[in-house]
Amino acid sequence: MTQRSGGALVLFSGGQDSATCLAWALSQFDRVETVGFDYGQRHKIELEVRKEFRAALTKQFPEWALQLGEDHMLDAGIIGQLGGSAMTESIAIEMAENGLPNTFVPGRNLLFFTLAAALAYRRGLRVIVGGMCETDYSGYPDCRDDTLKAQQVALSLGLDRRITIETPLMWLDKAQTFALAQELGGRSLLDLIVEKSHTCYLGDRSKRHDWGYGCGTCPACELRSSGWQKFKAEAA
Repeated sequence: MTQRSGGALVLFSGGQDSATCLAWALSQFDRVETVGFDYGQRHKIELEVRKEFRAALTKQFPEWALQLGEDHMLDAGIIGQLGGSAMTESIAIEMAENGLPNTFVPGRNLLFFTLAAALAYRRGLRVIVGGMCETDYSGYPDCRDDTLKAQQVALSLGLDRRITIETPLMWLDKAQTFALAQELGGRSLLDLIVEKSHTCYLGDRSKRHDWGYGCGTCPACELRSSGWQKFKAEAA
């Protein structure tokens, strides 16, 4: 595959989706950097997992190690200060009055892309890759394709530089995301994502399932579990 020059910046949380997007970016671009955000989330486990995943990825895929550049960690703590979300406060996960789960963090992705675009500007990168998806998701409005297309226009105008937001998982369900990982890096990458990525909203790494670690009952775990079962059934 002919890789695109100019490089890309991947929003990398350490979850299944962003890990798959990182592999996708490495298959597409000759230079890839990653960025994570500390936004006052309840569980810091994802900040630890992302480092382990990057290290394991470069070890198992030495050809990608040559393309993988710096990792950046940005402080987005203002989000946690706003409160009111099960992702930043120790409250039960439930549906809110507006019809969205209280795991929705208002403005999170909008701020993430704004900060990532500013970083990309300084790093000479014109493509930002995110794992947002409008197929298997919880209805978050800042994951929608229309939202990100609008933000791409706003960022390009505000920076006076063409910024492209790539969302390779936008129209894939979780089963197809597992399948994409296997297509990109074979069984080795699939196993790495299962073992090293983290999706559980409760930050549980004590329970190992066939699809990875997690509490097994939160919405994120249920989505990942059902996607894994569908993927295995379709691959049989």
